[in-house]
Amino acid sequence: MKIGVCMPYMTRDYDRARILNWARKIDQGPFDSLSCGERMTGHTFEMNSILAAAAAVTERVRIVYSLYVLPMRSAVMSAKEAATVDVISGGRVSVTVGVGGRPNDYRAVGAPFDHRHQRMDDQVAEMKKVWSGEPLWDGADEAGPRPTQAHIPLYAGAMGPKAIGRAAKWADGIYGCSMPGDREGHQQIFDTAKDAWKVEGRMEKPYLIGSFWYSLAPNAEAELKNYVHSYMKYMGDDVANFMSGAMTRHTPAAILEAIENVRAAGADELLLVPTTSHYDEVDKMAELLR
Repeated sequence: MKIGVCMPYMTRDYDRARILNWARKIDQGPFDSLSCGERMTGHTFEMNSILAAAAAVTERVRIVYSLYVLPMRSAVMSAKEAATVDVISGGRVSVTVGVGGRPNDYRAVGAPFDHRHQRMDDQVAEMKKVWSGEPLWDGADEAGPRPTQAHIPLYAGAMGPKAIGRAAKWADGIYGCSMPGDREGHQQIFDTAKDAWKVEGRMEKPYLIGSFWYSLAPNAEAELKNYVHSYMKYMGDDVANFMSGAMTRHTPAAILEAIENVRAAGADELLLVPTTSHYDEVDKMAELLR
């Protein structure tokens, strides 16, 4: 199982030095990938800028968009961004797309929240046209650039059976998170994906990516719980309190247990999501994995 680390794009104590140092530390290993997520509202750094900067200062790790909330975006612009970063990285980009769940993020950019699943299906087809050099309409110019890779891996951020079933028609795999780091949650998502691939008559199995929140920073338990509460509060205090209370991955032993949970569920890759930008999050994790 490959293991990557998400850049801490939601923290406030993040500047040029810390952004670039985090990317370089991840590239030093033993990690396989570097990722970043996307939000519009709240104090968050913009995903494509973070990943472009990381691509420029790294040489080895995959650069993973995790994920584009595609229906609130231009599919063509998103495809151009990812293709450009693929060129900057020398062909190391993987792209995950999803519909998100935050109405205020859509409102902030003037995008409709309804019918977003169908819009994403249509947008994925547009992105693939851009990457292949195919005109978007008769007589149109190529939207380029062409990616360095012949094929950019395209994953769907999906957890429910309907969303996974739709993704099985066009995705290379599934990014399915069970953020407490349990085996059962990941297993259910992965089994659903494998079944959906079979329904679509696909002979190859989906690439399976898991994820969970953790902290190894000073005062790790409080940092983890506070981050999760802040992340989930858009769903109401009851949900935020429940989710933050369920967070246990703040000790080396608990984190190793969660890693083995995701591995046992059958993941091909695990994206670890730190809850602070403290260097302990990446340095101590590297030591733990070694």
